[in-house]
Amino acid sequence: MSELLRVEDLRVTFDIPRRGALPFSEPMHLRAVGGVGFTLNAGETLGIVGESGCGKSTLARALIRMVPGEGRVVWMGGDDLLAVSRRKMLSYRSEIQMIFQDPLAALNPRMTVGQIIAEPLRTHRPDLSSKEVKARVKEMMDRVSLLPNQINRYPHEFSGGQCQRIGIARALIVEPKLIICDEPVSALDVSIQAQVINLLMRLQKELGLALIFIAHDLSVVRHISDRVMVLYLGRIMEIAEKNDLYSNARHPYTQALMSAVPVPDPDIERTKDVIVLSGELPSPLDPPSGCVFRTRCPRAQALCAERDPALEEKSSGRPGQRIACHFADET
Repeated sequence: MSELLRVEDLRVTFDIPRRGALPFSEPMHLRAVGGVGFTLNAGETLGIVGESGCGKSTLARALIRMVPGEGRVVWMGGDDLLAVSRRKMLSYRSEIQMIFQDPLAALNPRMTVGQIIAEPLRTHRPDLSSKEVKARVKEMMDRVSLLPNQINRYPHEFSGGQCQRIGIARALIVEPKLIICDEPVSALDVSIQAQVINLLMRLQKELGLALIFIAHDLSVVRHISDRVMVLYLGRIMEIAEKNDLYSNARHPYTQALMSAVPVPDPDIERTKDVIVLSGELPSPLDPPSGCVFRTRCPRAQALCAERDPALEEKSSGRPGQRIACHFADET
């Protein structure tokens, strides 16, 4: 498979004014994403997991410049998306689309379904006639299992699952190569989640899409992903093929997440060992020195406070499995 996206040392920092500080005082710096790097191939799905506040959504938004970032985001071996002009970035937005967490809030309540789905075409394909736009909208509605007679309805007339289908149709109408899914099923019922996930997988196969899929539910991520990346406080703790990660997690944070995944067998669920992490997620305004996970890590030693571990392959891992832990080989 050809490389679609290469991310190198991506960092996102927000300046936070100090409470009660004098005007023009130096702000505090919140490092939301700190030195993330990975690749994504055409047609591949990369799952991203981690606790709330670990930087998953910020990372997704930084990839398409919805928030300012530093580093390199190389698209198809060519331009760095963080360095191109705003005008040129507009052309790339038709190739990288996004699906958001709250399906109803992501849709303009004053526009009909047909107008919502057609809006990207009006921006990126002004050469199309109204008749051609309408034909494409109806075709896309059919792909996501929306009825043709719903084209003139408004978002509030639809359920959450239907609104998410509208969002998917809107993202796909300009024929992108990559869809970034920012927790697209977390606001939906479990049965509807399965329908939306299966829809995404079917469309990915039919259209050859690449997906970046962000979620809290590790079972959902395992079902849809080819590789999985684990984030903690804006840093990658581990990244691997999904089967390698779920069967042979090497980082203590990944192991804790995996131990919390429910097992459908009640006998196994009652007897399994659940790893409970001590303490709270540190503030990104004042992250720990060295390894950012060390304050909650059961393996932490003096070295962890002195040096940030490199994300690299370990002898105890599988080929291609990279872990950011000084002592991953000792378990």
